[in-house]
Amino acid sequence: MPLFVCATPIGYLEDVSSRLLSTLRTADLICAEDTRHTQRLLARFEIKTPLTSCHQHTSPAKIAALCTRLEAGETFALVTDSGTPGISDPGPALVLEAAARGVLVQPIPGPCALVAAISICGFDAQRFSFVGFLPRKPGKRRKALAEALAREETVALYESPYRVVAILESISEIAPNVAVVVCRELTKQFEETLRGTPEEVLSTLRARKEQKGEFVIVIEATKISDAKVDTKNVDAENEDDSEGDESED
Repeated sequence: MPLFVCATPIGYLEDVSSRLLSTLRTADLICAEDTRHTQRLLARFEIKTPLTSCHQHTSPAKIAALCTRLEAGETFALVTDSGTPGISDPGPALVLEAAARGVLVQPIPGPCALVAAISICGFDAQRFSFVGFLPRKPGKRRKALAEALAREETVALYESPYRVVAILESISEIAPNVAVVVCRELTKQFEETLRGTPEEVLSTLRARKEQKGEFVIVIEATKISDAKVDTKNVDAENEDDSEGDESED
């Protein structure tokens, strides 16, 4: 009756492990963030295991029903669209409920964009903070960045192509001299790694008509004395942002 939490490729499909393929083939059910996306992976390796959706909008009733099947002795594999479930992705609801019921929860480790980016950043990562997706609103974003940088350790975050420029501009405002590594489309055809100060990376991105792909940004540890943030203005902007703010997926 185990629930296997399975890391899947973040781009290059050949990054699968033999253990992952065996788990997906022998499971009674695969719980996927997006069944259409996961079906492409299964088709590539000729896996016929049934699929069901499991994401941030899955109802508590369905989570409970899935856990009842696990308790009855079935084996499930939980996957996200790419990478490791639970790392800025849906999945914790099923894991928490299954564990609470005494179901064995086991990881099938593998690709993770966060770990991949950390491994090539070249910064001291003995200690680092992962802050996922930052708030969309400028005031809240700068405050979150300032708080992360205040820890004086390497910071990593995810960002979409629609806000990557805005995020780097916020980093430049707070810590203009800090070193950043920006990874785009890790392990995919158009993989790219940009290094430099925020403004140096921004100059490359601004020269493009549009940004494409998924981004991981890694910021080198900086002393808070080297970072700049106007707390008064940030707090005022946060008050303005409080209504109608949207949470990240």
